[in-house]
Amino acid sequence: MPQQSEIDRQLAQLEAARFSPLDLLPYEERVEKLLALVLNGLPAAPAPVAAGLAELAAALDQASCAEARVVVFGGGTGLANIIGGDSRNPAWPDAPFAGLKSVFPQTSAVVCVTDDGGSTGELLKDLPLLAVGDLRHVLLAAVRQDKLQKQYELDEAEALATVRLLHRLFNYRFARLPENSPAILKQCGVDLSRLHPFLERSLQGLLEEIFHHEQMQDLGQRPHCLGNLLLTAAIYQQPAMDGAVDPRRPPAAAVLAGLAFLADLLGASPEAVLPCTTTPASLKMLYDNGVLVSGESKSARARRRSPVNRVMVEFVEQPEVPARILTAIAEADIILFAPGSLFTSIIPILQVPGLAAAVRSNSRALKLLLANLWVQAGETDLVTGERERRFHVSDLLQAYNRNIPGGIAALFHQVLVVGMREIPGSILQSYALENKVPIYLDRERVRELGPAPLEAAIAAQYELAGERVVQHDPAAVAAAVRALWTVRSLLTTADPAGPAPAAGTAAPLLNPRRQTLDERRRQFRQRLAQMDLQAEWLPLLEDIFWQHRDILLEHLDQVAGMRQVAVSDWRRCQEWDNVFSFYDPDDRMIRIRADIIPGSPRCEIAFLVALGQSLLGNYAAAKEKSPVMAGREQVGYIFSLTMRNDEERRCFFTAPELVEYLRLARMYRAEDDPLRFTRVVNGSEGFTPPGLLFGLSYAWYLDNRFAPHIEYKMSITRAEQSDLVPEQLRISSRRQGLIDFFRERVFRCQA
Repeated sequence: MPQQSEIDRQLAQLEAARFSPLDLLPYEERVEKLLALVLNGLPAAPAPVAAGLAELAAALDQASCAEARVVVFGGGTGLANIIGGDSRNPAWPDAPFAGLKSVFPQTSAVVCVTDDGGSTGELLKDLPLLAVGDLRHVLLAAVRQDKLQKQYELDEAEALATVRLLHRLFNYRFARLPENSPAILKQCGVDLSRLHPFLERSLQGLLEEIFHHEQMQDLGQRPHCLGNLLLTAAIYQQPAMDGAVDPRRPPAAAVLAGLAFLADLLGASPEAVLPCTTTPASLKMLYDNGVLVSGESKSARARRRSPVNRVMVEFVEQPEVPARILTAIAEADIILFAPGSLFTSIIPILQVPGLAAAVRSNSRALKLLLANLWVQAGETDLVTGERERRFHVSDLLQAYNRNIPGGIAALFHQVLVVGMREIPGSILQSYALENKVPIYLDRERVRELGPAPLEAAIAAQYELAGERVVQHDPAAVAAAVRALWTVRSLLTTADPAGPAPAAGTAAPLLNPRRQTLDERRRQFRQRLAQMDLQAEWLPLLEDIFWQHRDILLEHLDQVAGMRQVAVSDWRRCQEWDNVFSFYDPDDRMIRIRADIIPGSPRCEIAFLVALGQSLLGNYAAAKEKSPVMAGREQVGYIFSLTMRNDEERRCFFTAPELVEYLRLARMYRAEDDPLRFTRVVNGSEGFTPPGLLFGLSYAWYLDNRFAPHIEYKMSITRAEQSDLVPEQLRISSRRQGLIDFFRERVFRCQA
């Protein structure tokens, strides 16, 4: 019988097949099976089969890694989490000694220092410091149980009690600093006498430094995290401050010594946490549409509806890399890149000159990238060049490739990814309802880019703020890295044959004014003090200039002050807009209608529109509308504008720049008069005059939520272009030209 013959054939084939116990483990790659064995445990199997797997699992689990030297790069939460758990999490003190530090005691974290939000941002308003918030976050996570117990002669329970107290102290946040150290200790519920006497005296000394150091006297007026102030105090009390050129600005030696002192004091290795550079720096993000946004905290809030193309680090001066970082990289056995915000953690670190080259020069280390787990709004929710497609791991690699000098070659050989099969479908479904989407692994594309993809169960569910969240699990990540280190002979650890890629020859981007953020803020405050302003507007304007750091001080040159106008006295024509502010070039005053009160949702947009208009100054000598008639019917009008000549004009722009802008605003230069520009407007066609268009575009460029009208106009740049509709191409090109004009001419930035 033909059917019976086929069955016999298949049975014979199955009986001839060779079976391995490893076939019981998920995944196809051998290394991934070993990771599954370590992280998922033994599969259900008969005792003889399970015994062999159990023996292998024990060997992998017992491998000693105490001598392996590890360097980990990253930002705040992602880096802290894999080093020793998220030390800001209220539940962290329940298990504070997990993570890489528990398996690899010789671990050094290299931290990104471009953050400018939260308490860190408040510090940067007053002091020319590095961003200390992420350093503090990772520092607490790096506290090791063995060192803490030995250093202060503690048993396990006492070590846990110490960490619980430190967690409360370093994470305490206040709106305004109490009057003295006893008051703040009482407020945060910390009794230092419960600590070892040396630790108590040292922390008490740092607290006193906060209240009495000359450079820290004004910090208490702002909301802060106490741990950030303790780290700042540790830096300012270092002997290296005695030789500082500027007593407000700590030299590199003081920064490193302060970090080492506090790390050692808390029970971490003195070199457990290092800044990627000791030079103050900030971020700039360039979107696909050509808009450039300055500041990490602002870019995190920005929703430009356009993918991030590039991120750039702007340094206050020639960046300095601590020598001990270069030494640690050269001696590292394992180099890890922690998960975190794509454009604000790893990339800024590797843009510090010398760091990417140092990683490539270590050709013997196991180099591993831990891929991000979730899509992040504003960073990885859109894909460059393919706006309709969701973000994948290969897109993560391509973003690194675009933004790191020399690309990703020789930086890492494997990409460790959270296995989606390990996350319950119910969790993924509930996350999807909240628009939280995982970054899926596209294996073949990742392999084409160079690194080998590895999936593993390195995530866990946590209870955070009453919600179930899924994050990288510190213990699982540490176990996975130990397993990979143990079986490194099975991995590709050698860099490709041939010469190493160029490490990038571009000079670092330097702040044109060599200006720290506190210096910029001080300059704007001084300029505002010279203006005719109502006192209640001062705090708001200071905050506007702090949030929008693309605004140049020269943008205020044409502004003498600002006045509110009673609604009953408002005579401004609203034919084309509902913007209740304008710039008056006659007396150089910004005028805002009185019902636009400070702090209201419309006050910021009103001010920015008028400030933008002020850049044009008194450029227009005359404006007029002339009807266009067809017989007795008016079918439109001609709007004409006459520019002032060079001698009479007070303006931010040169004459050629003004002509360029007017062309982009669809004003056409008259052949017989180079100062006259016209535009024909159909009777039913809307029209935004050049001055108002400029003000709205200025506000839109700084924050696209401010000007929906301009956002609508610019949406054509996101549309798929078609040569079947030439007018669409012309409009899109003109709108793109307007964006480029604002980036290059208004805000003086080159992409």
